[in-house]
This record gives sequence, C-alpha cells and structure tokens, in this order.
Amino acid sequence: MKKAIVQESQNVTDYPNNNTIFAVWKFKHAIEIKPAFEKLCSLVANLNHSYAVRIPDGRVSCVMGIGHDAWVQLSLPTPLPKELKNFEAICGSKHTAIATPGDLHFHLRGTDMSVCFDMISAIAEVLQPVADCLEEVHGFRYWDGRSILGFVDGTENPTGEQRQFFATVGDEDPDHKGGSYLFVQKYLHNMGNWAKLPVEEQEKVIGRYKSSDIEMPDEVKPDNSHSALANIEDEEGNELKIVRDNMPFGNPAKNEVGTYFIAYANTFSTTHKMLERMFIGAPAGNYDRILDFSTAHTGSLFFAPSVNILKEYTADTDS
Repeated sequence: MKKAIVQESQNVTDYPNNNTIFAVWKFKHAIEIKPAFEKLCSLVANLNHSYAVRIPDGRVSCVMGIGHDAWVQLSLPTPLPKELKNFEAICGSKHTAIATPGDLHFHLRGTDMSVCFDMISAIAEVLQPVADCLEEVHGFRYWDGRSILGFVDGTENPTGEQRQFFATVGDEDPDHKGGSYLFVQKYLHNMGNWAKLPVEEQEKVIGRYKSSDIEMPDEVKPDNSHSALANIEDEEGNELKIVRDNMPFGNPAKNEVGTYFIAYANTFSTTHKMLERMFIGAPAGNYDRILDFSTAHTGSLFFAPSVNILKEYTADTDS
C-alpha cells in the first residue's frame, strides 16, 4: 500500500512574537527569476531549521507567500490554489480597501529583532538582483498585545487545534493541502483624531472595553463597531475565523503609526467576506467605524504553499 504523504504547513499558526518584519517584493521585468526563487526555497527551509537549533526557545519563523502572477510566472504546481487571484479593491461609500501589487511576501518572527534583521538581510541578498522591495515594515509587540490604538489585538483568534483548521487548506483542495491564503494590509492610524475621543467612545468604535478587553454585550455594542462587523458566520450559522498575526509599527517623529494586518486562512472567501462587511457595511453604508481612524495603504493576496511544495523547488533538489 502506498504511504500517504503528510503535507507539512509553513509556520502560519505560530503566535505573534515580540518582533516581526513584513516585506513585499515585486519581480523586475525581463529577468530570469527561477534560479533566485529556488535559492529562496532553500533559504526559507535553512532559516527555519537553523534558528530552531540555535535559538530553540526563540519561536523564530520565516513564512513565504507567493502572489498569483508570480505563481504563474514561476510555473508552480497547477491547478493553482482555488482562490488564489490578484486582490481587487473593495470600495465602500466612504472607505476603500485598496489593491496593491506584490509577488512575494515574507513574514519573519523572532523574540529578538537581531534575528529578524539577519533573516531579511539574507533574503534581500538573494532578491535584490531580480526584484524590488515595495514594503518593509518592522513590527513590535506593544504592551500586552495591544495595537497602537490601545486595544488588545487578535482577541478573536482561534486557539489550539482550531488554528490549524482555520489557517490551512484541507481536503477541499487536495493539491494544496497544508497551504494557507495570506492577505495583508498596511494601515496608518490618525492618532490625533483618535486621541480626541473619550475612552467610552473609543470602546464603542472597537466594541470592547479598553482596559479589560472584555467584549461589550450585544445590547450595548454598536452594530458598526469593529468587533460586530469583523465577526462572521457561514449560511448555517457556523462561526468563520482567520488567524491574525497583526503587529503595530511606527515612526512618531514622522507622525506615521499603524497596524500591519495579516491574515492566514483556509479560504480567502472568509477574509474577503470580513473585508466587505468592514468597508461596504452590513447593511451597505454601515461600515466599520474603525476605518474613520485607520486607512489601508496596501492590500495584497498571497498563498503560503506547504513545505512539501517548497522542497520541490529548492536549489538543491537532491539533498
């Protein structure tokens, strides 16, 4: 009997670490990219293995996501992941989830920024001849996991075995089992306007009490609060979740502070439904009030393939 192949996921279910670097790269035109990609596949595996040995308690991880166009250009396995496409802007009556380009996305975690810096340096050395870095965001843990807005971020994240269930593709797409749909947005916050709101009004925007992180009762929580619109269900009433690994970032001297939103999910339709509720509203026009203080400056969809697929494209396939 043929032994079933276990599809190993990348580290998409790891919990947020103290330091993170997010990076989006776009391939240059008319340049051979496959050799560099093969080196990257080897590098990602080596980085994860090396730091697991060197810093066993550091929870270091490197996750690589691949955009639709890059997947096609690199001749990666077909059929493509069922919902992998170029993200299209979602336009509400007041706010827009814009779409921005990106071929590769890197999500680097570590307790120490030194680790993240060394990993992005190694990645850049491989990519700079063939690609341009469109975004590099350095995130950090803020107090007890709060965003710069002062509220705990990611409270609704699944825990335990549910993280794997909601974050990774299952038998519904056997060719890409173990992979994950990776969606990212870089938000900048209007801290001046946010600070003008009394705490009680800020709590109504989020739908949670600021100090305790307890969700407001339904009869108190506004229907345009973030927690009311970001929590979604399927047609049967089953709760749908994504694994968020958001991190705050900032340069106060330049008045630039924000949140890098990153979602791993077993289907992009879950994340897309959440974005529609936030930007268009439920019903239309009843958009997420947090968008009055947080503007999305990027929006890109990637797919983080299983480790098994990455191994097929490593530079040294005989090892």
